[in-house]
Parts: sequence; C-alpha cells; structure tokens
Amino acid sequence: MKKAMMMRKAEITRKTAETNISVAINLDGTGQYDNQTGIGFFDHMLDQLSRHSLIDMTIRCDGDLHIDDHHSVEDVGIAIGQALTTALGDKKGIRRYGECHLAMDDALIRTALDLSGRPFLIWTLDMPTPKIGSFDTELVREFFQALSTHGGITLHVDQLHGFNSHHIAEAAFKSVARALRMAVETDPRKADAIPSTKGAL
Repeated sequence: MKKAMMMRKAEITRKTAETNISVAINLDGTGQYDNQTGIGFFDHMLDQLSRHSLIDMTIRCDGDLHIDDHHSVEDVGIAIGQALTTALGDKKGIRRYGECHLAMDDALIRTALDLSGRPFLIWTLDMPTPKIGSFDTELVREFFQALSTHGGITLHVDQLHGFNSHHIAEAAFKSVARALRMAVETDPRKADAIPSTKGAL
C-alpha cells in the first residue's frame, strides 16, 4: 500500500510471507532517523543513509531472521525505493543528478546517480571478507539493487580503493546518500520544470 503525504513525504507498508515493513520518509528533512530492522549493522547503515542524505527516515522491519537477513535487507531496499518514487511525484524542480567521491580511511567510493525512472545498477565493490560481524557482505549489493530497481534510479557505485569490508560498505552507503541528497534537492533556477527535454521522467 502506498500513501502520498503532504509535500515531499511518503509512507510505504509492505507485507509478505517473509517480511512486514513500514517506511516513512521526508525528502526535505534534516537527516533524523529511527530505524529498527533487527539487524544491527544494517540499522547502522540505514542511519548513515538518512543522516548524509538529509532524508528523514523511520523504518520498521519484522522479518524472517531465523532463516537469514536476506529477505529483510532486500525488502527494505524495495520499500525505500517505492517511498522515494512516491515522495518525488512527477519530479518537477529536482536536480535529478547526483555524485559523490567519499573517503573513509582506506576506502574511497565514487557514486553517480540519475533519478531517471530507468533502473540500472553498476557495482564494482569487492569486499574482502564474507561477513561484517554476522552480516553477509553480499547483502550490501542486494540492498542497492532493490533500491535502484524500485526507486527508478540509474546508480553507479565504484570502489576506487579499500581493503576493510566495514569501511567499504559504510563508505558506499554514505556516498550514495550524499549523491541522493544532491539529486532530490530543488534546483532554484528550474524549480517549476521537469529536468528532461522529454517533459517527463
């Protein structure tokens, strides 16, 4: 179920046999967050996504963690992507494009994205360990694949340097967040126009 709210806000609920999720976002927030998925490292990454994008996020996920974290991580990505699509509406006035080079100790991650409505993910991250604590590192890509697909985002995330899996993953979330912040912001020179020669996104 999707529910558009005032201004650039959205609430999404998603319930399946595997997960029960609610997501509330405000694109014009200050980076306030309250994220509880039952997966400690993932909550930490979602907090980074909110804080560095300045998108307020409240996320709840009750998932089948007795199996593994996969369904919860992927489905939260789906729900956030759907919330972004709802909150952006016709995308009138947004900058549309965003980019960020983000350094975190040994890790350097480059993100470029386009809120094009055409989902595509390019991903060159190579984390050297299969886990960060108890969290499967392969799920980082699964999250961004779901976000890209359901948010209609052309998303390129490239690892330029890095040998610590935690730093690489966290730098990726922060880099995508900073690029997203840029892309969803209103362009004061074209606040009344859709940023496409086609007239629609």
